Amino acid sequence: MITLNIITGMLDFLLHLDDYMMDWVREYRNLTYLFLFLIVFVETGLVVMPFLPGDSLLFAAGSIAALDNTLNVYIIIPLLILAALLGDNTNYFIGSKIGVRIFDLKWRFLKREYLDKTHAYYEKHGGRTLIIARFVPIVRTFAPFAAGLGTMTYQKFIGYCIAGAVLWVTSLTTAGYLLGSHPWVKENFELVVFGIIGVSLMPIVVQFLRSRFAR
Repeated sequence: MITLNIITGMLDFLLHLDDYMMDWVREYRNLTYLFLFLIVFVETGLVVMPFLPGDSLLFAAGSIAALDNTLNVYIIIPLLILAALLGDNTNYFIGSKIGVRIFDLKWRFLKREYLDKTHAYYEKHGGRTLIIARFVPIVRTFAPFAAGLGTMTYQKFIGYCIAGAVLWVTSLTTAGYLLGSHPWVKENFELVVFGIIGVSLMPIVVQFLRSRFAR
């Protein structure tokens, strides 16, 4: 029952991000920047928290900035790029220091198959995985962790890390800023969220179908 309530609460938060964020802005004003920073950092920096709504959050943040002058998109973008970079680096060093031992904890939401899928991305795309993974839920959390396990040196990692963070944050936040004030987007934000999730999951779906047909 507790698990079901958590899932229901997370789903409601995901589908109504715009409403929740608007409430944050009204009640906490500039502290909203801190909330956004922490969510992005935790999703990208802690391998045990891969289910936070990074893509949708960036889009919603841009949308709220377009609708409310409290948030400034020119602050949001560099701030969340920094959060993503710090998160990736934290995850990288966790992977390099702790490695696969973290999977011995046997938490339900921490599955070895997620790491295996990320390794498969590395085999297929090399260092570009860090950029591609930025746009794929769950995979973006495990990509820097897997890199820290020894797949990639830090000198190589940091370049791809910066490129991925800049592209991810800038593209989605700007899209939200430009489209968020449109009446249809405001009235159908749930559909927009599902659309973002669907597009984000396309690389995983394509890879799955290719492997199925290959066999």
